[in-house]
Amino acid sequence: MKAMMKKLGMNVEPIEDVRQIVIATGKGNYIFDSAEVTAMTMQGVTTYQIVGQPRFEEAAVEIPKEDIAMVAAQAGVPEDAAKAALVATRGDIAEAILRLSQEKK
Repeated sequence: MKAMMKKLGMNVEPIEDVRQIVIATGKGNYIFDSAEVTAMTMQGVTTYQIVGQPRFEEAAVEIPKEDIAMVAAQAGVPEDAAKAALVATRGDIAEAILRLSQEKK
């Protein structure tokens, strides 16, 4: 099999001692803590194959200062409370204002 692959110009090699693989996306990270990785080179292009079970970690929500100030002003709360509400609602301004307004009642 290896001879046939070599004849076709294909080179397959495992990557040893892989400790962790992270695939970062806008929504979060796919993390493989232990995985088998194989590098396959064919016609000058290298492709990597990952075999393993990933876990997903959501990306932290980045809240702009302007959003914090607006929610604080609209809900009549301090900025730290507005920021906490925005983090809890994953940046949804309207939902954060509603939550804060209901808490004040």
